[in-house]
Amino acid sequence: MYFELALRNIVRQKVRTAMTLAAIVVSVVGLILSAGFVQDIFFQLGEAVIHSQSAHLQVARQGYFDEGSRKPERYLIADPGAVARETAALPGVVDVMARLQFAGLLNNGKADLSIVGEGIEPDKEARLGTYMTLRSGRTLAADDRYRILLGEGVARSMRLAPGDRATLQVVTPAGAMNVLEFDVVGVFASFSKDYDARTVKIPLAAARELLDTTGANVLAVLLADTGDTDSVASAAESLVSGRGLEVRRWRQLNDFYDKTVQLYERQLGVLRVIVLLMVVLSVSNAVNLTLYERIGELGTMRAMGNRSRQLYALLMSESALLGLAGALIGGAVGIGLAKAISVAGISMPPPPNANVGYVAQIRVLPSAVLGAMLIAAAASVAACALPAWRVTRLSIVDALRQND
Repeated sequence: MYFELALRNIVRQKVRTAMTLAAIVVSVVGLILSAGFVQDIFFQLGEAVIHSQSAHLQVARQGYFDEGSRKPERYLIADPGAVARETAALPGVVDVMARLQFAGLLNNGKADLSIVGEGIEPDKEARLGTYMTLRSGRTLAADDRYRILLGEGVARSMRLAPGDRATLQVVTPAGAMNVLEFDVVGVFASFSKDYDARTVKIPLAAARELLDTTGANVLAVLLADTGDTDSVASAAESLVSGRGLEVRRWRQLNDFYDKTVQLYERQLGVLRVIVLLMVVLSVSNAVNLTLYERIGELGTMRAMGNRSRQLYALLMSESALLGLAGALIGGAVGIGLAKAISVAGISMPPPPNANVGYVAQIRVLPSAVLGAMLIAAAASVAACALPAWRVTRLSIVDALRQND
């Protein structure tokens, strides 16, 4: 009964209903778009670190992830090929690539620069590095031997370009000094300026020759789906258990990602509170105006025998219907706008400490859409609660005077 009469009242008050609905719809759309934009930042950042550096998982000797950056030669996997083949057989694994880390000096014939180097398998790394941008030249090829790929910062500091020659000098695990000369074939940029300012890449075979070893420090694991990271990591941990090896997930390897997520989640939480207050205030204003003009009508209804609690239930029903309608319309409009914006894309500048910009999208997440709709609908009902209670508690005589 209440909802039927409430629906008639809503339809009858077209202008005020439109104003209230507009406030609710704008709030829902704002929440959906802001949440989708932030989620896209999380996704883009995660995929960037996965496909330009860490891969989804890494397998290494125990202690390497904590101490290996200082002395990578002390943490070599003796038979990386066998571990790689077993890991590659796990469901969900696309590829497993060996990496040999080293520190040394890069010389251009005039000056030296301390660098961090990686010996990589070029063909496999090409499938992983979809977020790696070439600034000039080309990537390493499978048949390259004495070729080197420079981070953008390294190339700038050493004034090297494709076609130039450079020398790498390192200390082998046995303590001997070794030097090899390389041809520069390309300059790359990842998402991180710090990484590009100190990193060079050479073929794995050349790195093993340079370090006089057959081992590898890390086996980087590429998965078909980032969502399978935890399940494949658990399987990999069971596989290497008792062999002196450990497995790290990409989020463990990139702790700044979690810090970024926490920062944006807090900002989004503040935004939700602000939008909620805006909804409550705007809807309260519309409801107060409507109720003030309907005091005479409500007084007449009370004079005809309707109780205060019945009128209160009627007004709350109207607000609930408005909130529900606004949430549904806002949800549909928000999803449509999100998809339209995603098709066009939003050109974004490079994030802090990054080299490469990206094209942002608005991701439609069912949880975010539902949350925005629930917040707006609840705010609409909450905005009506106190004004409706005050109006329905007026004396009949005072209410009827409004009809004059």
